[in-house]
Amino acid sequence: MDSRAESHDSLLRVPVVTSGGHRAVLLTSDDVPIEAEHLPAPASSGRLAIVVAHGFTGALERPALRRAARRLTAFGGVVSLSFRGHGRSGGRSTVGDREVLDLDAAVRWARRLGYADVATVGFSMGGSVVLRHAALFGVDAVVSVSSPARWYYRGTPPMRRVHWAVTRPVGRLVSRYGLHTRIHTRDWDPVPLSPVQAVPLIPPVPLLVVHGDRDAYFPLDHPRSLAEAAGPGGAELWIEPGFGHAENAAAPELLDRIGAWLTARFPAS
Repeated sequence: MDSRAESHDSLLRVPVVTSGGHRAVLLTSDDVPIEAEHLPAPASSGRLAIVVAHGFTGALERPALRRAARRLTAFGGVVSLSFRGHGRSGGRSTVGDREVLDLDAAVRWARRLGYADVATVGFSMGGSVVLRHAALFGVDAVVSVSSPARWYYRGTPPMRRVHWAVTRPVGRLVSRYGLHTRIHTRDWDPVPLSPVQAVPLIPPVPLLVVHGDRDAYFPLDHPRSLAEAAGPGGAELWIEPGFGHAENAAAPELLDRIGAWLTARFPAS
């Protein structure tokens, strides 16, 4: 896959925009066009890039993700993207499976932009993607926020609604036209490596697991099992009082602490 990925780097199209950064359309190794944006840090050495991955039904243009991306520019350059089936990206969502290829295209773009260190920060579905990507492809640091630990979890009302949207034809219609998210109709085959199976493959890469004690989607056994799977000293776990779920609930103070945690891993950045 590496040689194929290299050949796709030449297919970047990078128009300049007026938002302080610039946009690109990245072609993944399975030929899906992915929209991405680079926001340079106002003041940094230019060594650290933070690639930000949204949750299910999110997108690059959604206010919560844009707020998180801009906040994190205080700590490094930021690359954000819309996963397949979301926003202006092509394809259809596989709800965390082939999205690792989308993230990898964004990580490779960050490296081509000249960043020496690349960290990933993912929320909810994006939190599971950054864990699986780190295990399968490698990166320099990982922050997983509000991630599930295992697949097919239906233990909360919000997750039962998500499964209805993903698995039922009428749910996929609602997702497409109401939530602007296009979902693939095929089941996973094979079932991808789960987040809790991926975590033991990440250390010694720095790993931070963040979860709220008011998360309505995934109870606290999810982050605790992720941290435990990393082994002794393999992951840092933050259980945040009052924090809900993913980028929509992430306060500026929490984003600042995540950014500070990352820059502490790369003091030269």
